[in-house]
Amino acid sequence: MLIFALAAVSTIHAGIYILKVKNTPLQTITGFGAACCDGAMCPHGNDTQPVKLLYGPSSKIGLNIMRMEISPNFIGDVVVPEWNNYDTPYDWKGSLPSAREVKKRGGIVFGTPWSPPGDYKTNGTAQGGNSEDQGNQRGELRTDKYKDFFPWLNTFLRYMKTNGVKVDAVSVQNEPDWWVNYSGCLYTPEQQLTLVKNYAHLLDREKYPGVRLISAEPLGFDPRYSDALLKDPVAREQVDIIAGHIYGHAPLGNMKKASVLASKYGKEVWMTEHSATDYIESLPNWDEQLIFAQELNECMLAGCTGYIYWYMRAHWSFVGTGESKYGANNKKNTLLPRAFVMSHFSKHVTGSTRLEVGSGSTIGNEVSADTEASVYIKGDSLIVMGLNKTGTNHKIKIMLPEYVKSGTHLLSTGNEEDKLCQTTDIAIEEPVKSLTVSMPARSLNTYIFMVDREAAAIEDLTQKEDDGPKTYYDLQGRRIEKPQGLCIEKHADGFTRKVYITD
Repeated sequence: MLIFALAAVSTIHAGIYILKVKNTPLQTITGFGAACCDGAMCPHGNDTQPVKLLYGPSSKIGLNIMRMEISPNFIGDVVVPEWNNYDTPYDWKGSLPSAREVKKRGGIVFGTPWSPPGDYKTNGTAQGGNSEDQGNQRGELRTDKYKDFFPWLNTFLRYMKTNGVKVDAVSVQNEPDWWVNYSGCLYTPEQQLTLVKNYAHLLDREKYPGVRLISAEPLGFDPRYSDALLKDPVAREQVDIIAGHIYGHAPLGNMKKASVLASKYGKEVWMTEHSATDYIESLPNWDEQLIFAQELNECMLAGCTGYIYWYMRAHWSFVGTGESKYGANNKKNTLLPRAFVMSHFSKHVTGSTRLEVGSGSTIGNEVSADTEASVYIKGDSLIVMGLNKTGTNHKIKIMLPEYVKSGTHLLSTGNEEDKLCQTTDIAIEEPVKSLTVSMPARSLNTYIFMVDREAAAIEDLTQKEDDGPKTYYDLQGRRIEKPQGLCIEKHADGFTRKVYITD
């Protein structure tokens, strides 16, 4: 399947955007997801309907990554621990039902600590310390407790495994650069480096095979955190995924900078938390949905391999909460329009590899702020995902590295049901490598094409026609010195390349 997603077109000719796609692979996309944390996901409850609606290849949305909190609890040798209350209203049990459902659907579950146990910290509490009633104490991990941090993560892995969930990855810290009055822990880039370099080997990868370590997740994807780890050869070997959030920093800024070293050293890059337009007091309008689509697309352009939204259930997210104050369409446990916007990416880009785009359309050159494009390859399908935020209908001329023989256009132009993910066939009479498609005003588009492997094979033979000696034969099979009349050209490998008709 060959997948292309349009997202950064800049060359304009006669009102048509020109996009040249190179057959140069970039990052491979692990997937898309959301968080099952705190109040909106009903901790300690068994309501797994959001996960059932959103996750798995057979779902309408196709999410495959779930984030949960590693809350600051201790666990003893008992299977069901006595939970200590560290000023948090939830614990590891809260996300278990949803985590089990995600794993049933083949998904990835990872955990992020907002804070290690309070007994490990300088302020003696899981709270970040940024409030008067806590004495404005900066909550940091005590240096004498660095040796206990990864063994503590091992207890989380053990608890989850005992209760039926194999955790795929654990993070060092949620937002280590944000001093908060809720659960939190501060690290400088240097402190994180010391912790990972000297103690990450204590993460028990033998007992929990396959578990991966995610870097701390800075608020604005500050590249100083990941660069410090990746520049150190010992720490670099311990970290598998570079992560961060994009609050206050667009994807093509800090995240793109952080992905440079990550790509160099073969590390994944995950955007693990952000909420587009979550400040609104009503369901997002279509312009706000397109802002979300642009964020998704630009994360891919920045080198992202995994995109994880904030809550999966919220009026500004994927599944309705049932709160009438946000409108009649905010029905509890029903899919919201934003979920279908996400599906353009999660259903089609997951598992694909992004391709380089040339001829003035690459990131870093002049880019239209309202029309974007990114390109992916996945097996025998070629998918072009086009974003047009303007009020004008546009067309894109796509110049591909492969012949295509058929196509489908998935189109979203509004929040209404009949405007979300409309599907039509794209007429292609014969295999082509260049074609022009429409991109309506204020739309998100996914163009899915099937590669014609037979045409590609024929072209491959043609491309090799100058390799090795050629021989020519008349129609009776007699060899001739040069092409004349009606004759056949063959190469050293025995394949016929051309049939000549000469004067």
